[in-house]
Amino acid sequence: MRKSHPVRRAVLAGAATVSGIVLLLSLKPAADSAAASAAGAAPRAPSAGQESPQGGSGALPGGTTTVTGDAAPTQYGDVQVRLTVSGGKVVKAEAVRAPKGGLSDQKTAMAVPRLNQEAVAAQSADIDAVSGATYTSGGYRTSLQSALDRMKAGPDTGAGASGGGAGAARTVTGKVAQTQYGPVQVRITVSGGKVVKAEAVRAPKGGLSDQKTAMAVPRLNQEAVAAQSADIDAVSGATYTSGGYRTSLQSALDQAGG
Repeated sequence: MRKSHPVRRAVLAGAATVSGIVLLLSLKPAADSAAASAAGAAPRAPSAGQESPQGGSGALPGGTTTVTGDAAPTQYGDVQVRLTVSGGKVVKAEAVRAPKGGLSDQKTAMAVPRLNQEAVAAQSADIDAVSGATYTSGGYRTSLQSALDRMKAGPDTGAGASGGGAGAARTVTGKVAQTQYGPVQVRITVSGGKVVKAEAVRAPKGGLSDQKTAMAVPRLNQEAVAAQSADIDAVSGATYTSGGYRTSLQSALDQAGG
């Protein structure tokens, strides 16, 4: 009986050792998991802050403001332009919306940076279309003009067009009217509740359209001021342009309160 005691001690000691090893192995993964979760939490902070660069429109530090034009629909998607204005001048232009998907991605990447630069350089919407991105360029100019109109209107933006203050003049741009030969868009200058100037900021161009536009638009501008309405005669030989002009003119008059 006495000779069996050392064997029992050896068995008990071996069992204790095995139990200890098993316990250590079971604890290590838990510690590693805690360390891994702590390490994995760190990279999430930067990604949360990457969504802020867009910012909002309105007043910015240093007397700088942003003005966003209307979204201009095109055949391939909307285009919308936002301007940064300082000291009464456009210091930055950007397209916050532009056609995307498929080939549109390439055209937008090619055209928009050039249009942005031209808008700042010209300080107007009288900028050239980018070859190969005609629709995007047209939508850009439309939205840009809308933003410029709001910029010029300034504090008077919320006031009605009819019966404005003495000597106060503002411009109102009508909606784009699509015609068989191209879009027509009219801008009017209103002072003292009357139209004092009308102009086509967009009209059909290219080939024979250049001649018809040059012939028709000046007469339509004069008639719009004379009539103080969109009830003006079509110019012979430029029926489509005349129709588009009247449609856009009526839109501008509606916005001006006329």
